[in-house]
Parts: sequence; C-alpha cells; structure tokens
Amino acid sequence: MAEDDPEQEGDGGGFSEAQVAEIEERSNPSTPVVYEVLRREGEAEMSRPLISLWWSGMAAGMSIGFSLITEGILRTYLPDEPWRPLVARLGYAVGFLIVVLGRQQLFTENTITAVLPVAKDFTLLNLARMGRLWSVVLIANLAGCLVGAALSGLPPTIPSEIQKAMLAIAREDLLPQPWLMLLRAIPAGFLIAAMVWLLPTAAQAQFHVITLMTWLIAVGGFKHVVAGSFAMFDLVVSGQLGLGAMITGFLLPVLAGNIIGGTGLFALISYGQVAKEI
Repeated sequence: MAEDDPEQEGDGGGFSEAQVAEIEERSNPSTPVVYEVLRREGEAEMSRPLISLWWSGMAAGMSIGFSLITEGILRTYLPDEPWRPLVARLGYAVGFLIVVLGRQQLFTENTITAVLPVAKDFTLLNLARMGRLWSVVLIANLAGCLVGAALSGLPPTIPSEIQKAMLAIAREDLLPQPWLMLLRAIPAGFLIAAMVWLLPTAAQAQFHVITLMTWLIAVGGFKHVVAGSFAMFDLVVSGQLGLGAMITGFLLPVLAGNIIGGTGLFALISYGQVAKEI
C-alpha cells in the first residue's frame, strides 16, 4: 500500500498546507471580516484626541475643494460637446482621492464607520462618542471648506476663467426646494458608505473604487454635504449666495439626506447582514 504523500496532507480536501494558505490568501474576506475591519476603524476614530480630529477634518475640508477646482478646469478647457459633463465630472473624484487615500477625516465616511460600533454595543457612552466624532469632524470639514473657498476666491489664486466655471458649477448644484436637496443627498450618503465598505477588499483597486463612486455622485446630480459646502461657500464668498440661504437651503437638508443614506440605509443594513455571525 502506498504511503501517504505529506504534500497532500492538511484540511484542504487533498491540498497541502501551503496550498490551503495560498487559497485563503487569495480568497475575498467574508462579510463579517469586512464588518469587523470597519468596526475597529470606527472604534479607533472615536478614540482619537479632539485636536487630531479637528486638524484632520480641516485638511479634508480644504482638500475636497480640489473636486470643484478640477471640475472647473476640465469644463473650461474641454470643448462644449454633449459628452463634456461625463468627462468633466471625473474631476469631482480628485478631492475625494486626496481625502480618502490621505486618511483625512471626512464626515460622510463616519456615517458608517462610527455607527457600526454603536450598533454592536448600543450604550449612552458609545452614542456620546459617536456624537463627539460627528460634531467635531463636521464642523472642522465646514471650516476647512470656508477657508479653502476664501483662498480660491482670491483673484491671483485661480485664473478668472476657471473661477467662473467653478461658480457656474456651484450655481447648478443649487435646487429650488430644500426637500429636493434632501432627496438628492440620500443616494450620495449611500454611495459614500458603499465606497467605505468596499475599500477593505479593494486592495490595489482603491483608486478606481473611489473614482467610480464619487463620479456617480457627480453625474447623478446627487448632493454631498462637504464637497457641496465648498461650492456653496464659493458662492457666499463671491456674494452670489447669502450665508443663511446656504445653511437652510443646502447645508441642513443635505446633511440630513447624507445621514439617512449613509447611516439609516447602508450602515444598519450592513450590520444586519452580520448581526447573527458576530
């Protein structure tokens, strides 16, 4: 009788231990694994010092402005053809690439990462920690947007033709009714949460995931509270929009819509997928 081949031993149906290890390495992480990665990330974010959250949020608010700037550049120099919006809207991804790959704090990312620890352990302490993270990051993001918009509005900073294109894009982002803003913000919140969920398994494709998801927000006419606030502050700084109108007509309804889409829909559904497995 032939002796057992040691290379075929192991728990992989006849595969060697080395082959089983390679199979596991090449397999996509299971849903509970992705959940746990994001939950731990949320725990780490909620435990960061306030000063770290503030400056990271400020950096994100300023960086996100490059979405509007790049889109303005593309609109300025591309020919006025029917396909131009599809290509120009790719510029919207640039700010998000800087923020996400640079590990800066963006409010809408926290609508999923900070919620997962709370969903698992629903306590007043965790709710307070989430509220602390959300409030600091959101205020810092908006402060960064205001500073970035003020700097970009200085005449020597950006060529006048590009600034005109940026203001035109910002005006197009305004809708006549706040409830329309809220509805358009729900898909954006969902897509950003979906992007965050996909990143742990994306490996070398993170650039493409971020670009695709944010491009969909732009071409779909959906509203993102931070990227949109940079555009609205651009209008405020130029005197084309009042601060009160910006807050009531854009900021509050879009903030609510992003939270509904990112937390109420995606985050809680994602937790529901794994609630019985963790």
